[in-house]
Amino acid sequence: MSTKHFDVLIAGAGLSGIGAAYHLQTNCPGKTYAILEGRDAIGGTWDLFRYPGIRSDSDMYTLGYSFKPWTNNKSIADGPSIRDYVRETARENGIDKHIRFGHKIVRSSWSTKDARWTVEVKKGDSGETTTLTCNFLLMCTGYYNYAAGYTPDFPGLNKFKGTLIHPQHWPENLDYAGKRVVIIGSGATAVTLLPAMTDKAEHVTMLQRSPTYVASIPEKDPVAMRLRRFLPEKVVYHAIRAKNVAITLGFFKLSRSRPKAVRRLLLAHVRHQVGKDFDMKHFTPNYNPWDQRLCAVPDGDLFKVLRKGKASIVTDHIDTFTAKGIKLKSGETLEADIIITATGLNLQMMGGSELVVDGKPFTVSQAMNYKGVMFQDLPNLAMMFGYTNASWTLKADISSEYVCRLLKHMDQKGLRQATPRNHDTSVVPESFLDMSSGYVQRALDHLPKQGNKAPWKVYMNYALDLAVLRYRPIDDGVMEFSNPAALGAHRKQAVAVEA
Repeated sequence: MSTKHFDVLIAGAGLSGIGAAYHLQTNCPGKTYAILEGRDAIGGTWDLFRYPGIRSDSDMYTLGYSFKPWTNNKSIADGPSIRDYVRETARENGIDKHIRFGHKIVRSSWSTKDARWTVEVKKGDSGETTTLTCNFLLMCTGYYNYAAGYTPDFPGLNKFKGTLIHPQHWPENLDYAGKRVVIIGSGATAVTLLPAMTDKAEHVTMLQRSPTYVASIPEKDPVAMRLRRFLPEKVVYHAIRAKNVAITLGFFKLSRSRPKAVRRLLLAHVRHQVGKDFDMKHFTPNYNPWDQRLCAVPDGDLFKVLRKGKASIVTDHIDTFTAKGIKLKSGETLEADIIITATGLNLQMMGGSELVVDGKPFTVSQAMNYKGVMFQDLPNLAMMFGYTNASWTLKADISSEYVCRLLKHMDQKGLRQATPRNHDTSVVPESFLDMSSGYVQRALDHLPKQGNKAPWKVYMNYALDLAVLRYRPIDDGVMEFSNPAALGAHRKQAVAVEA
């Protein structure tokens, strides 16, 4: 891989990046590409997070790729299984040969004159800088800072004499056998850690400021298990994928249209799981369903350990840390040997790298997102950003398909630059994500905008996105095409496309 110029550079070798590479080499086989991965391993999130019980919070029939059936019996899969699935996909399709590990993008500069990106890369621990160029840049870096998770500035934090951990950087071989553990948080990470750590810990307490909606779902999909008896794996996979997409989308719509009814349903479900004597204040949020992401627990594992007394939930506010634990506003003290701050992520776009367009800094937070994939006035760059109300990969898959359609259209027309432009003065910029979650609210100033109508509206709706990204015309009057290719190059590209 001595070539310094590529048709496409993909940033990130996680779930999105490996999927994007598959779509690119399948739909645009003549394109040269490389994947730049800042870390030294394939898998992204599923390689970084190593805390006990790490698992998907979406079913694998939708979190899995559209082109590679998930064949494991578990619908809600553990982290190592997902990591192996991503790595297997890369290996089977020769994608792993295109990855440059230890290559972190620092700055990407677009030149309209040359119709190409110049990408500055920092290599590994040496800090050496190298430069690559490409015609199109595909950012598959996820949406949070891999370097550090979010920990609030708790009073007296430095007083605590025990072990303090953020799940994003779990210590290898941590011994928590016989220890008193307090997990601060109420999101997906906290409800995963709680049951997973009760196997060895003396007791595990989840300390939450406010509750989250939690629902039990089957670890193994019963319909899939029955269909596997007489149907091919690929048929089963796509059938269950369609079923789960429909259920997820339907439930989200119902939550928006009839929030009180859905709230009653969810709370009744929890009551049935924990028993009539459990204090329901610990599972009764002060917001409507899907104002924040719903937490799913496989086979009710969270509720089981609560019923058995191996774990407990405390809903209160922190007054201060002490040498032996946490003093609460209520006056109660939680003693702990280990405190885990499952307090969220720090969001960031583009992996924290800088963007420059024709010598001027480009600020993503000032630009509107186009079709959930590209950005207003930003040429030849797409970003994979999945759903907040469904599986990430559903959106990543069809976004990659769209990029391939765009590249082929440009080749056919002999044009080298595609830039979304807004000429509609009635479009009003809005917040990119309509969620009340703390990690979203903290990052609003750093996130891009969306518009109040198509194609600038981010709908978080798979059915609608599928129609727009897979079937609507590429040349929609909003995407501006420019930079004609040299005549000889255009003819060569056209022949390649026709072949």
